[in-house]
Amino acid sequence: MSNDLALYRKYRPQSFKEVIGQDEIVKVLEGSIKQGNIAHAYLFSGSRGTGKTTLARILAKAIGTSSNDLYEIDAASRNSVDEIRALNESVNTMPFDSKYKVYILDEVHMLSKAAFNAFLKTLEEPPAHAIFILATTEAEKLPTTVVSRTQQFTFKKPSQQVLKKVADDTAKKEGYQIESGGADLIALLGDGSFRDALGILQKIIGSTSDKKITLSEIEKMTGAPRSSLVNKLLTSIAEKNLEDGLAVIHSAASQNIDMKIYMKLILEKMRFTLLLRYQKDIKAELASELSAEDLKLLEKIASDADHTISSATLVEMIDAYDQIGRSYIPELPLELALIKLLGKND
Repeated sequence: MSNDLALYRKYRPQSFKEVIGQDEIVKVLEGSIKQGNIAHAYLFSGSRGTGKTTLARILAKAIGTSSNDLYEIDAASRNSVDEIRALNESVNTMPFDSKYKVYILDEVHMLSKAAFNAFLKTLEEPPAHAIFILATTEAEKLPTTVVSRTQQFTFKKPSQQVLKKVADDTAKKEGYQIESGGADLIALLGDGSFRDALGILQKIIGSTSDKKITLSEIEKMTGAPRSSLVNKLLTSIAEKNLEDGLAVIHSAASQNIDMKIYMKLILEKMRFTLLLRYQKDIKAELASELSAEDLKLLEKIASDADHTISSATLVEMIDAYDQIGRSYIPELPLELALIKLLGKND
């Protein structure tokens, strides 16, 4: 296999047992195949990079469809009524060497209204040998007449823990080792997408000078906030120093740091701080997720009897995170949260 192949494609699951993070969907599909209850139309919906097309291919393979009888159509670029009429005609011809002809329509919500109308009749009464797998990131845009004629599956975003493991395992397969905290940052930046997380990892592997991927390399290559910027803000909150906290936020904003990502990192470390305070046996687990410097700082904050970081602090920060996307000035919700937490009589 070519070394130039994208990691997401290189390590794409080839069977149901290799699929990660969609256990319920896999269980239902495997069970229906075993019982011979194969639907003629499936709807796979969910955010980008969650494995919809991959699982569609695996489903086609599992029911014995060869590459000669598998058709993948990008509905974003082939969305006209003429394209669908051509598809309707091809559906009626028998498979080359398989029991079923499988049609995967990616981004199916992009079909025109006329194309949907042309497709509906075939979807209602397909030939016995035809199976349609419709994949979309925006199921709400599909006509109810189409949705009602499919067996529907909603794909979940993989958790940060799942993405972290995928990043770690993939790096090892490529002969690299990621420093503590690095895989967590890649997972966070991947934002619920296998494809995005592995794309970030590939970018870092392509620029690293050795086989050890450090946290600072990841921060530099991705433009993610430096760990020191997060730690300084946590320290200012723990020490009730509003002036220092506002200065740190101003520094982050002046570096054009994505405030959503910055807030995610802050929330994560605040959560770890509370866990260290109330769940004493979690230190060993966090040692694999944090650098030694970060763990030492969070332990210090957690053990401080006169602490400021509490569950109420975390709730206030979550509210600020939710408001970032609606704020004309991205850093304003964080500034207001800090003033509310640390200001006097504001």
